[in-house]
This record gives sequence, structure tokens and C-alpha cells, in this order.
Amino acid sequence: MPVETLAFVVVFAPLLGAIICGLFNRFIGEKPAMMVATGGLFVAAAAAATIFIGHWTHTLHLPDEPIRLFRWIDVAGFTSYWSIRLDAISAVMMIVVTSVSALVHLYSWGYMAEDPHKPRFFAYLSLFTFAMLSLVTAADFMQLFFGWEGVGLASYLLIGFWYKKRSANDAQIKAFVVNRVGDFGFALGIFAVFHVFGTLEFAEVFAQLDAKAGAVLQAGSWSFPAIEAIAFLLFVGAMGKSAQFFLHTWLPDAMEGPTPVSALIHAATMVTAGVVLVCLCSPIYERAPGASGFITILGAVTALFAATVGLAQNDIKRVIAYSTCSQLGFMFFAAGIGAYQAAMFHLFTHAFFKALLFLGAGSVIHGMHHEQDMRRMGAVAKYMPLTYGAMLIGTLAITGVGIPHTPVGFAGFFSKDAIIESTYAAGMNGSGVAFAAFWIALIAATLTSFYSWRLAFMTFHGTAKWTADGHDGHDDHAHAHGAGDHAHGHAAPAAATVPVVTGTGDAAAAHATDAAGGDGHHAWHGPHESPLTMMIPLALLALGAVLAGTVFYDAFVGHHAKEFWGSAIYNAPDNNLLKDKYEIPGWVFWAPAGVMVIGLLAALYFYLFNEGLGKKIADRGGLLHGFLYNKWYFDELYDFVFVKGARALGDLFWKVGDQKIIDGLGPNGIAATLGAATKRLVKIQTGYVYHYAFLMLIAAVALGAYILMRGA
Repeated sequence: MPVETLAFVVVFAPLLGAIICGLFNRFIGEKPAMMVATGGLFVAAAAAATIFIGHWTHTLHLPDEPIRLFRWIDVAGFTSYWSIRLDAISAVMMIVVTSVSALVHLYSWGYMAEDPHKPRFFAYLSLFTFAMLSLVTAADFMQLFFGWEGVGLASYLLIGFWYKKRSANDAQIKAFVVNRVGDFGFALGIFAVFHVFGTLEFAEVFAQLDAKAGAVLQAGSWSFPAIEAIAFLLFVGAMGKSAQFFLHTWLPDAMEGPTPVSALIHAATMVTAGVVLVCLCSPIYERAPGASGFITILGAVTALFAATVGLAQNDIKRVIAYSTCSQLGFMFFAAGIGAYQAAMFHLFTHAFFKALLFLGAGSVIHGMHHEQDMRRMGAVAKYMPLTYGAMLIGTLAITGVGIPHTPVGFAGFFSKDAIIESTYAAGMNGSGVAFAAFWIALIAATLTSFYSWRLAFMTFHGTAKWTADGHDGHDDHAHAHGAGDHAHGHAAPAAATVPVVTGTGDAAAAHATDAAGGDGHHAWHGPHESPLTMMIPLALLALGAVLAGTVFYDAFVGHHAKEFWGSAIYNAPDNNLLKDKYEIPGWVFWAPAGVMVIGLLAALYFYLFNEGLGKKIADRGGLLHGFLYNKWYFDELYDFVFVKGARALGDLFWKVGDQKIIDGLGPNGIAATLGAATKRLVKIQTGYVYHYAFLMLIAAVALGAYILMRGA
């Protein structure tokens, strides 16, 4: 099959699935509609794998020019074609997006078995996937912006999927508003690109960069170097979409959506859009050292900030969410120093092990009767050995377990170490910002190891904090329906009470019987493994977390990296990080492994060898714990400055400006005085003739008296 046909299938198969599943499920039935959506993703994943493997093995040639499908904008001389750009970046992102999305679709068959609106959920998943594919295959900024806003829309719909749940509604609005802040900067960046270059086509813009090196943008009396300003504005959009420091607050709250949503949107695809943007625009950022330095600093700060907050969280999904935020920081400071290949490699491996962790957490929540608080777990490994094995592999991958100078290691070992090594190399070349980022990265890696193993020990080891009847001193029914992942008005799915090999159809039937015969809440008999449709994706993602780093290291960041990435990533002539990272001191290669062991030992001490010590420290509170537990008080700060500030400003204009000044001088002032005077004056008009005759007589006497007085 021609590569152009394969690319068309990759992009539009999810859209077709979304349309059929979302609009025609009432005609073809619920399960056929879900099968169409899921099947479309597996077809797209197969086509994407063909393109990716073909490019990797040099058995398939990617076209030099984008595939132009149709003209979708033609206004006042501006034309934009809907295109499919096929290069190394789009090939990598197509396999990441479609493979993770396909597995999430399959996982959702078991996880969402009880939900009455499954076709709508699957349609949203497929719609999101289409929007993300439109973004990563765009050949100009206009189509990229369409995909950018499309994933924002789909994430809004998916985060608030359980729309009767107040916290889900609040979370979707928060995600929407925060991303609009970033998107405003992104839109300004696109306007600036068109103003300076007269086009939005990537190839045409990049070709003019040297000629426009001295261009400036004027804003009143201020002038800015055009390329620096464009690079900065585009990154503001990336800050919002990829939840970087200051615009990160929406990401943890987005965990209010179903867990498959967390795995798809907030681990593997949408949040990486900003990283893709920066790497795709590497010709711009290589010529914008100021913006690149800012990206390096902000990425390092984000990596450290999110890692510190992850230490004190107790919700299993929120710990993983802050982990995502931290790992995105790693990707950004790698891109900031010019190690775009390492950033894309970490994006690639992170997609698999982070989706594995999220879906594994979903399996735990499913098996723990919708419990998400790790303080109410413990000793789950005995009852959920398959889920434990998958989560253990994900933990080994994210903490970077491996042996330096050997092909032995999990995915995160190869990709995260490549970032740390490149950062040190950039520091050796004279970049003080990169050198600072290196040390911050080691601290963040230490904390990553600690909170990742903390999650594993609190959840799967130690003593059980639950009882088989589902009660541990709190109202389990209220908790399950008010705070759990399935808090949408339904009982725990009976799929959790049947053997793993049982199909989801039998599970749904069992649940229906239970709901019909009781009050919607049945006895819980302890943790259970999840249905087969949930375990297969975990197994496949675990395989990726084990092999992705070993298999693809050489192509992504090794000796064949330039050949693999080709013209998709641009490195300036003085950017030799791909080579320089092999010239660093030996201790730097071992430093990530060392800090990983430190984090592991600390977690063992606090949460396994001295179980309960961590709880005592948390219960004791203190300034530091409160600071971390409350996420550096960003939500409180933003609430005070923006929410309460906007309300205070509104009250000022309303109560002072409108009521006291405008109404006081207008309706309640001059107008009121005139009105009152008018009411008194109209009383003179009585309608009686003798009153008017009397007034005329009085007037005549007064006039006569005046004349006599004047004469005198």
C-alpha cells in the first residue's frame, strides 16, 4: 500500500469511527458502534506502525513534500491546504498516538462496562485522536492550530464526561480557561509568523529564517527581535498545553475524568503537543537563544516543582499526574538546550510507561471498589498480581533502572539519561543555564524515584488498610460515589467480581442483575484483578516500557540519530550535543543510577521497613508538608489574585462606578431631583377654572404693583 494511502488511513480512520460511534450508535447498536471506533484505531495503529517501522528500517521512503489533500481555507488571498506532513517527527507521533489510543479504547471496554453512555465516550476518544493526528501531521501553523484547539475541545468533553459530578465540571472549565491563556500567546505567535514571513507553511517559514534574522516587531514604542518574539509566543502556547510552571494547574484536576482519559490525554498525547511544537520549530529555536534559555529554565523549574508536590499527594492518580508534569519539564529543558532528539526520545518512551502507570492505577481503582486514596490501600499485590507486575514495570521504567554503558535497562533509563547527559554536555560547552538544569535534573530524578516507589509500597505492600466488606471506618458507599473515579451514580462494575477470563458482556449482565435486585451497592469481597480487556493493554504497554529504550536508543539519540531524524529536526552547526554527550566524565553516566537508588532506599525506609513513619510525618504537618501538600499554594494564589481579584474589580465598577457615581449622579441624583420637582409642579395644574382665574388675578395685581413701583 502506498505511503500516502497509509497516512490517509492513520489520520481519518479515527474520525470515521468517531462519526459512526457518536451519531449512528442508535441505529447500529451500542456494541457495534464501539467496535467500529475501536477497530478504526487498531487499523490506524497498524498503518502508523507500517510507516514508522518502514522509516526506521529504511524500507519505506517518506515523501519530501507534504501530501496536500484539499484547500480548506481561501480568504482574501490567504490559502491553507489540509495536508499530511510525513517526516520522522510525524512518524514517531503517529505510532505513539494511535497505539496508545487503540489500547485505551480496548481498556475502556472493561473499565467503562457499567456506564450507560459508552458510545459517547468512545466517540470522544476517537475525536480526540483525530484532532491530535491533525496536529502532528500539519504542514502549516493553521492546520496545527486546528488540531491544537481540537484536542482542547475533546479534552474538555472527556474531562467533564461525568457531567453530573460537580468536581468534573469544575475541572473541565479550569482546563479550558488555563489553556485559553496559553492559546492566546500561541495565536499571537502565529499572527507574528504571518506578519514577518507572509506565509504559515513550515517549509517556507524555515527557508526565510536567515533572510529575516534582523527583522523586528514593533509594539508601540517597543521593538523586539522578530524571531525571538515568535519563539517566545509559540512557547507560551506550549506552556498551557503541556502544563508547564505557572500554567500547570489544570493538569492534576483533569484527573476527575475517567482513568482511560488520563492515560490518553494527560500522559501520552495532548500534553506532549507543546514538546512536538518546539522540536518541530527547531529551526526557529536554534536562532532564538533567549527563548531557548527561557525554555530551559522553565522546564527545569517545572521538573523540580512537580516532583516535590508528588511527594505529598495521596490520590494515586494525582501522584502520577504530577509525575507527568515533571517528566514534561525534562523534555522541555532538553529541547531548550538543543537536544531535541533526546526530548522526542523521552516523549516516545514516556508515552508507554506513563500510559501503563495510569491504566495500572485504573485497574487498582477498579479492583479496590473505586478507592483512590493510597492511605486506604496496602497489601494489594497478593490479590492483584498481574496489575502489580505491570505497575512494577512502569515504576522501574519511570525511575530509570538500568546499567550504564550496557543495553540493559528499562525505557526511562535510556531516554531520561540521554537528557541528563546532554544537559551536562551543554554545560561543558559554556551554558550556565544548562549546567544549573543538570543539577536540578538530578534532584528531580531523586524525588521521582522516591515518590514512584512510595506509590508502589503504599499501594501494593505493607499491611492492608481495607477490610473485605468494603468498610474501614469511613462510609465506603459515599466515598465510592462521591470521590472515586467512577463517582457518577453507579455501583461498582460486576466485572470486578468475575474471573479475569470472563468477557465484559457477562460482567455487564451480572451488574444489571445486581442493580435490579438491590440498591445499586453490593458487598465488596476485597481487591480483584480486572477483566481481560483491561489486562491486555497493560501487558502490551509493559512490553513497550521494557523494550522501547533498548530497541530505539541508537536511532533516536545514538550514532544513527541524524540519519533517523533527517531534516525533521534542525541542529545549528555549533550544536554537537549528539556527539558531545559521549565525551562527558564517567561519573555523569552513573549519577542518574545513583540518585535512583537513593530515592528507592528512602522510600523503603519510610514506607516499607518503617511502615507508618511517613503517615506520622504527614499527620504532624508542618510548614514544608503543608507547602507541598497544597501544591505550593498555586490554586490559592490564583484564586486570590484572579478569581477574587476579578470579583473585587467587578464590585468596584459595579458598586462604586455604576451605583454610586453613574446612578448617584444620574438616575439617583439630578434625574431624581428633577423628577421630584416635576411631581410638585404638576400639582399646580388642578383643572378648576376659578383656580386659573385667581392666578390670573394675582398675576395682574403683581404686574400692576411692579409697574407702579417702577414708575415711582
